[in-house]
Amino acid sequence: MNNPAVARVELQSVTKTFRGANGQVVCAVNRLNLAVAERELLALVGPSGCGKTTTLRLIAGLEAPDEGNVSLDGKAANGVPPKDRDVAMVFQRDALFPHLTAAENIAFGLELRHVARPEISQRVSEMAVKLGITACLARKPGELSGGQRQRVALGRALVRRPKILLLDEPFANLDAPLRRELRRELLRLHRGHQLTTILVTHDQAEALALGERVAVMNEGAIEQLATPAELRARPASKFVADFLDPNVI
Repeated sequence: MNNPAVARVELQSVTKTFRGANGQVVCAVNRLNLAVAERELLALVGPSGCGKTTTLRLIAGLEAPDEGNVSLDGKAANGVPPKDRDVAMVFQRDALFPHLTAAENIAFGLELRHVARPEISQRVSEMAVKLGITACLARKPGELSGGQRQRVALGRALVRRPKILLLDEPFANLDAPLRRELRRELLRLHRGHQLTTILVTHDQAEALALGERVAVMNEGAIEQLATPAELRARPASKFVADFLDPNVI
């Protein structure tokens, strides 16, 4: 099920600050420049607090930049509400509605967009087959395993056929074998749907295994953006060299 409506993502000199608990100004993203190509899978990695999740939220429209511009597919997105950006986001916690079945959770975004019921049923069924959760569709989240819940969350994002898929530590709460399984599933879905995908992860092995390019972030900026092979061979700064674990790469 190829998606012809793919998108470029560009951030130009984007800055985002917050007020800390004591009223101090915290710069989460600092004059960030980033360009993500059509159909690319880009991984953002870096220490906690480096601005990875804030960057995703700026792209999704969940945060507004203090300075700079966010562009999607060559069009300015500043001020465009999340619902009009055609961006889907999957969080670390699956954020499913506990009172809805898996099928109802997957269908939720389509219902909001007033898609015809026969088409909703067809698309939910097709997505369940792709994710291997057909047997789970009548169950509620409390009756599902962690891996099943995360597959439902992926299904809810992908069934809309978005231009851009944003993933914020989607496998962090899963055990290692299941993480590896869902990484393979993510690659298959990314390629099959021809999505522009941005993955935030603290897991260097995950970033290097999945990312066609990897952006190493530090203090709200990108220290290096390169292919995994380039990062291994030529770290651009002492921070990148110290951050990357030689046992992983």
